[in-house]
Amino acid sequence: MPKYLTTVSYTPEGIQGLMKEGGTARRAHVEKMLKSLGGRLEAFYFAFGENDAYVISEGPDHVTAAAISLAVTTGAVRTKTTVLLTPEEMDLATRTRVNYRPPGEKHPVTDTRTSRGGTKGSHAEGR
Repeated sequence: MPKYLTTVSYTPEGIQGLMKEGGTARRAHVEKMLKSLGGRLEAFYFAFGENDAYVISEGPDHVTAAAISLAVTTGAVRTKTTVLLTPEEMDLATRTRVNYRPPGEKHPVTDTRTSRGGTKGSHAEGR
């Protein structure tokens, strides 16, 4: 399942709710919500600084993550969700060839990485 890092910033309204409800109740609610959607809470921490909480979770797919984001971003909280990649997923990404042409350039940038299958190749110009 995909993993996500969600940063949470409470508005004054959200802080009032947190003060009334408490931190463990908030974590329990988030855990229950994720479980009901086929996900799992991995970690939930409150923090000092720009963000008030950090949540690491797993979800069945990006559509579910987007639905959660739409539902929880209310007048009480602001969130930012980041998709997390494992080191193994990053290994695959570094071996995936990409045919990309920067804006204004006539030819694609040469990508010398090997394909996922391990064969080395070059991009044809003009694609």
